[in-house]
Amino acid sequence: MINRTVFFISDGTGITAGALGKLLEHFPSTHFTQVRLPFTDTLDKIKLAQDAILHATEEDGGRPVVIMTLGNIELRSTLKQSNAYFIDLFNTFIDPLSLELDQKPLRGAGIAHSIMGSKYNDRMEAVNYTLNHDDGMTNTGLEAAEVILVGVSRCGKTPTSVYLAMQFGVKAANYPLIPEDFERGTLPAILHKYLDKIFGLTIKPERLHAVRNERRAGSFYASLDNCRKEIATAEELMRDAGITWADSTSRSVEELSAIILEKIRYPAK
Repeated sequence: MINRTVFFISDGTGITAGALGKLLEHFPSTHFTQVRLPFTDTLDKIKLAQDAILHATEEDGGRPVVIMTLGNIELRSTLKQSNAYFIDLFNTFIDPLSLELDQKPLRGAGIAHSIMGSKYNDRMEAVNYTLNHDDGMTNTGLEAAEVILVGVSRCGKTPTSVYLAMQFGVKAANYPLIPEDFERGTLPAILHKYLDKIFGLTIKPERLHAVRNERRAGSFYASLDNCRKEIATAEELMRDAGITWADSTSRSVEELSAIILEKIRYPAK
């Protein structure tokens, strides 16, 4: 395993630099020690970053990777005097696009929020909605939901809902399917009039058993036999109701969200 340090250096929060860091997932044979340096917006802070880069080079025996989102040209140029491999948002993406569009780009910190305007506010509103409608906490306002996720407890409904809200501004509610629903043989009554908004999640019994065991080790709730029965019954309920579902066992929230967005925003005719 190769050890390399990666710096995320930004004149703002560093969220965009962090997103570019997803590129590192393509190199699983390297262990990346992550160092985040947000609000690096003065020459003094650039000097501190350079010192940290030099120290990491000596520790690792190889030059660090620096993922940077610095709008100020002087700060960028100064930082690049360090011995590192730079992934520069502006040089790589923004400046070439500026030439293509024949427009000067905005370069201040926090541009992502300012240019998104109301879309950012929409995301925050969606996050609040989603947190208030987690795990069937309330039946009020379900008509405002874009999607309602259903599935057995611990199959991934909450993290998927929150990701949809944070990244895409989707108002997502979620409901656990519980023993009472299985005994009754139907979805919760409140959901019957929202079938067109429902998307199901399922999971392999062995994975559910492992996840539940971390929460309630040795309980009936976590037993493999109970997990198998709950999943089989939940899938039968969803099948009877004509609900589309996806298996969360080996899918990330990003993958699940892409599947759900395809369904709710581009439904089959």
